[in-house]
Amino acid sequence: MEITLKDILQNFKHQLATHYPAGEIDGMVLIMLDHELGYSRIDAILHSESKMPAFVAEKFNAVARRLLNDEPLQYILGDAYFYGRHYRVTPATLIPRPETEGLIDMIADENPEPDLRVLDIGTGSGCIAISIALTLRFADVTAIDISHEALAVAQENAHKLKARIKFCEADILAMPLPQMPLYDIIVSNPPYITNGERASMERNVLDFEPHNALFVPDEQPLLFYDAIARYASAALQPGGKLYLEINSRFPAETCHLLTSHELNDAQAFNDYRGLPRFVKATK
Repeated sequence: MEITLKDILQNFKHQLATHYPAGEIDGMVLIMLDHELGYSRIDAILHSESKMPAFVAEKFNAVARRLLNDEPLQYILGDAYFYGRHYRVTPATLIPRPETEGLIDMIADENPEPDLRVLDIGTGSGCIAISIALTLRFADVTAIDISHEALAVAQENAHKLKARIKFCEADILAMPLPQMPLYDIIVSNPPYITNGERASMERNVLDFEPHNALFVPDEQPLLFYDAIARYASAALQPGGKLYLEINSRFPAETCHLLTSHELNDAQAFNDYRGLPRFVKATK
């Protein structure tokens, strides 16, 4: 039986209608159109009555079944969009969030100089390190992560996007302090969600994304920020900058912690939703 694109999309939306908000479903449709057919929203309208091969309908149905089990669409497709580029993602890496793009904007706006040395701590898919390497002029970027599996994904993304980055497997909680300053910029989006916040989180995060990249103990909500600040205090050049994504519950506490490690002018900044999401400090 012949089936049109319009039929496929209506069936996809119908299957998901009782499980996801309408706006989220519309977003999923756009991602599927781009990923499977290379279509934009306008293309979908123009080709709505076009006959589609059976395998296209089968793919949309298969994806819908997995979405009904709360599996993130980005993991199903193995692809996430961040700062104008597509990244491979797996359950070994966090899915890049749009609010994190604000961190790249801050770094790009405030650092026009060429040849800056940059360290990305906890690189995951590599989206921050790669975006910086492709945005700043001739930046020398190093990226570390504790996960061998995540580093393999990040290296694949860097190769695909033609970004020159040095990747190293390392645990920031156990890294020795350098004997001399190494970097002009250190950036990190470390684990910052407290265990007590799990109850309010969606299943698609709790059941599928890597917990070691998400959670910290309730009694140590700034565990990774303390280690990063200690390292940055030794590893940043004088005048070097530290950029962090933070838990919006702890902006003042994070700034105070950075100051205690002799990092100056610590200041929190809001994301596009108006929540305190980033902190910047200077050596």
